[in-house]
Amino acid sequence: MRFLLLPINFKTPLISSFLLQLPLSIRSSSRRFVPLTLRSSSSFSSSISMATTTTSSEAGLARKFWIKSTRQSIFAMYTPFTICLASGNLSIDSFRHYISQDLHFLRAFAQAYELAEECADDDESKLGISELRKAVLEEIKMHHSLVQEWGLDLAKENSVNSATVKYTDFLLATASGKVEGLKGLGKLATPFEKTKIAAYTLGAMTPCMRLYAFLGKKFQELLDSNGSTHPYKKWIDNYSSDDFQACALQTEDLLDKLIVSLTGEELDVIEKLYHQAMKLEIEFFTAQPLFQPTIVPVTKGHNPVEDHLIIFSDFDLTCTVVDSSAILAEIAIVTAPKSDQNQPEDQIVRLSSSDLRNTWGFLSKQYTEEYEQSIESIMPANKLGHFDYEKLSIALEQLSKFENSANNRVIESGVLKGINLEDIKRAGERLILQDGCTNFFQKIVKNKNLNANVHVLSYCWCGDLIRSAFSSAELNELNVHANEFAYDGSISTGEIVKKVESPIDKVQAFRNILKNCKGDKKKLTLYIGDSVGDLLCLLEADIGIVIGSSSSLRTVGTQFGISFVPLFSGLVKKQKEYIEGSSSNWKGLSGILYTVSSWAEVHAFILGC
Repeated sequence: MRFLLLPINFKTPLISSFLLQLPLSIRSSSRRFVPLTLRSSSSFSSSISMATTTTSSEAGLARKFWIKSTRQSIFAMYTPFTICLASGNLSIDSFRHYISQDLHFLRAFAQAYELAEECADDDESKLGISELRKAVLEEIKMHHSLVQEWGLDLAKENSVNSATVKYTDFLLATASGKVEGLKGLGKLATPFEKTKIAAYTLGAMTPCMRLYAFLGKKFQELLDSNGSTHPYKKWIDNYSSDDFQACALQTEDLLDKLIVSLTGEELDVIEKLYHQAMKLEIEFFTAQPLFQPTIVPVTKGHNPVEDHLIIFSDFDLTCTVVDSSAILAEIAIVTAPKSDQNQPEDQIVRLSSSDLRNTWGFLSKQYTEEYEQSIESIMPANKLGHFDYEKLSIALEQLSKFENSANNRVIESGVLKGINLEDIKRAGERLILQDGCTNFFQKIVKNKNLNANVHVLSYCWCGDLIRSAFSSAELNELNVHANEFAYDGSISTGEIVKKVESPIDKVQAFRNILKNCKGDKKKLTLYIGDSVGDLLCLLEADIGIVIGSSSSLRTVGTQFGISFVPLFSGLVKKQKEYIEGSSSNWKGLSGILYTVSSWAEVHAFILGC
């Protein structure tokens, strides 16, 4: 358990949406403020900040479409082809094939811009589209210069692959007015109807421009100081250049201008075209042939007969948006009797709602203060010059004692008495999970040829809440290892059956699970977590992935010599070192943890698109 006191107004979207879906008997409690527990203020603030960003009225629709495509852009970034290109060890045969296919793309772009220019109804739009078309023609020249520089023989690549054809056919059909619900281009009666074609065409082109600008910048950031040694530096320089970035922005601005007068239904068409273009672009990158071993996805060479993939995950704020203790506290408070309400003699005696609120607030404040003190107390006087797992384990044993004492205080306070199991299950069914989390686990458990298991290790006080959250997503196969409520019938007694309440408990559960995995199959373990309590498991797993931005996790880890490496840059580095016949060298206790901002990165890394 790790929480802080945060008085959340009843109008808070995350909580109010949860309350509105609870039974009326629970929602009928009258109060203005509720002390809730959130385990990481930074993660919560980040979620709110992100929500604010994506709905900002200042951003144009093109920018909003791109933000909504974040998950797709990550999948494009993590394809084997793009990882190899970024690393610089992409085979020349693969690059030659890519260039030949991209030339087909660019010619289709030039043709689509020409059709869009004919449909635009004002000189400014026509001029803007004309400039973008000229930029594409310059890009084609750049590709031809690469062909000459490398001595590539594109005659060997005279065929067009199906992924290229799907996108170019889609784009040219759109530019010709062949969009669902529209008349053919030759039958458009008014200039306004023709203008819509220009807007639809830009909607199908803009995401590709923005995606290339995005990838160019990402690759540029990873170039060594002697980046001139990168064989594809000229390609990276082009797409990360100020000129290309400005061109992508100009395309977005032009799209925003063209859609100003469109109806809501027509804007929906634009958005569908945008996301379809993104989907086809990812298929294009995925379809590029590779003539070398690659580091991604992890499961590419997975043989279910010989290999066993074991995935471990924390729950609170790794899988969820709100800490589970906040939900359990909310249920306890809103179902508690009022101060003047008589309680039946045959039921468990509970604190009144007002007393419970006050007690919970006190426990929250006490926990927050003591947790910060405990983190301070386990830190070494000076930052260690190297990773020291043994010293970190000793330090976290002290934190484990604190967590045990905090849980004892919760039990003794009686705040968890009298909660109905059915209310817990309903809350679990409506628990908001991080975007992409459910989809990732579903892909794992539904792939019967993967030979993979998923184990959830959590400090959560009530395993029933976790099981309910996953069962609502048809994820009953997940193995949940957490604490449990003690019940009298279906009513909680206030006791907690302690199973996983500290970093030491978590890593012991992790080891026991591996010990009980029988057979001689080669095991690959992966742990996904977000807090200090996950550190030992993250480090012992072959691959440790930190999701979110917990400052305490990074502070403690850094002081004990742990390196935190963004997953994408870590994979590019590994790809540079990856050669035919070598091992991927994933192994635990390396002192390196990989950081991600979303479940999409985890999904793309492990499973691919």
